[in-house]
Amino acid sequence: MEYYILLTAVLLGAGVIYGVYLTITTVADKIFEKQRWDIRSKQTEITLPLRLQAYERMCLYLERISPGNLLLRLVPQASTALELQQILLNEIREEYNHNAAQQMYISNNAWEQISHAMNEVVAEINNAAAEVSPDSPASDLGKKIFSHVINKEVQPTTHALRVLKDEIREIF
Repeated sequence: MEYYILLTAVLLGAGVIYGVYLTITTVADKIFEKQRWDIRSKQTEITLPLRLQAYERMCLYLERISPGNLLLRLVPQASTALELQQILLNEIREEYNHNAAQQMYISNNAWEQISHAMNEVVAEINNAAAEVSPDSPASDLGKKIFSHVINKEVQPTTHALRVLKDEIREIF
């Protein structure tokens, strides 16, 4: 009889201990989950503005390197086609290098589209420059670049801007 009482006491004790264990682990899991959620929301508070700023800066970059805007801004600074070509390419590279760190905050696809757009604009400028004498007036190169731009169905900067805007809409 004592054996059954002892066995019952041990089983009840084990059951109570197991119940306490389950209660403590459940409460601890809930506390840890709340802490993870708090950390995640704080990270979002910090990174979301940085991501939006990166998308804004890259939109501005694409606007600044679009051939039309480049030419309006830079043609008056050059006297020859060669000088204009060098100024345009230098401006594109400087803008790109200035904004290169933004790739941390945007998607790989968006960054690839931006890089592709930049390379396309550089190619358009170089192709137009190959069709004009280096000593020609800068306005001749400007006209040639405009004619190349007009002949394209989709502008590379416009396409990359569309990708950026779509991603920003997905964030919100």
